[in-house]
Amino acid sequence: MSVEEHESGDEPGHHHERVDAAVEAHDDWARRRRKGIPTDERLLVVACMDERIPVEAALGIDLGDAQIYRNAGGKVTDDVIRSAALTTQFFDTEEIIVVNHTDCGMMSASDDAVVEGLAAAAAGSLDDVALDPSLPELSIGDASVADWVRMTDDIDEACAAQVRYLDEHPLVDATVHGYVYEVESGHLRHPGGRIAEEISTRAE
Repeated sequence: MSVEEHESGDEPGHHHERVDAAVEAHDDWARRRRKGIPTDERLLVVACMDERIPVEAALGIDLGDAQIYRNAGGKVTDDVIRSAALTTQFFDTEEIIVVNHTDCGMMSASDDAVVEGLAAAAAGSLDDVALDPSLPELSIGDASVADWVRMTDDIDEACAAQVRYLDEHPLVDATVHGYVYEVESGHLRHPGGRIAEEISTRAE
């Protein structure tokens, strides 16, 4: 045994143990769904798909800490409920965080302007546009495209309302919190707790 090995307490020929431990740890991470291992923080995050929102950095989490669901506006849609129900009931998720944000692109135009733009893209009536997903059993029913794309005028009210809805939903078993990410200040805040001097409002 060398002086270095003696002083460090390491025995020669045991490197495989460290390698085995690393391999097992990675296997647990990669196969966590098959092994029933929850996210590191037992957390689901619902956020806007806006590329300016650094969800992990804002929440102080890393890859593997949370499941992250992003859509236009960070809205609690029917599929968010579906995903939240599945992860809280079967994947041991215990907490949900909703992250909305200021200066949202979906608040830069009125609902009517959005509907008009989609109608122009469809070259006809939106009533003729199908909203059925690739799997028929996930159909959203008789909803119209015009109603389907509508947003909210006040991001703070929307965030608070979505938290209440998730918190009270019978299929969702988790603690629910909501924050607004201010792109102007680069920080999270509670709904109604404005930090930046100016926040976005819906264009008239």
